[in-house]
Amino acid sequence: MRRWLGPLVLGLMVAAATGYAVILAIPYGLMNIAIDRLGQGGVNQMSHGNLAAPERQPVVRPSPDLAYSSCPYDLSAGPIAIDVAPVAGRYSSLSIFDAATDVIFVRNDVEARGKPYRIIVAREGQAVSAGAEIVRTNHDRGIALIRLLLKDPSEIGALGAARRQSSCTPVTNPK
Repeated sequence: MRRWLGPLVLGLMVAAATGYAVILAIPYGLMNIAIDRLGQGGVNQMSHGNLAAPERQPVVRPSPDLAYSSCPYDLSAGPIAIDVAPVAGRYSSLSIFDAATDVIFVRNDVEARGKPYRIIVAREGQAVSAGAEIVRTNHDRGIALIRLLLKDPSEIGALGAARRQSSCTPVTNPK
């Protein structure tokens, strides 16, 4: 029986380490899938999706009364600027998620006082213009997501121009 004790303990240690590694890797794998699904418009570009429907759900359980705009981002070449133009009289929010699926920034239309705003997303050490509102992250990749509440699903076409005022672009020539 003693002969088996060492290999059994080693096996349990390997199983525990493997389980821990898998649990640590799951958020990154899920974010990579989300970036691939939402990145149809390209990386570091805002795309303004159609309303969620049972046959079109790029992410799990999207709300059918929210219009989503998304920007899968990659900071490996430098920071990005996210410009948000709230729609008057409508709830909207910007959420920024890092590669580990952690929320690193949230602002809604009330907090923005209904006014347009710009957020710069950058890694530690990346140069950013003085005076800019900066969100720092430890990861190159992630997703910025804007949600706009619709009173009726038929409004999505009429709000298209307003949604396209929000953008996501690489930052050039930081000072």
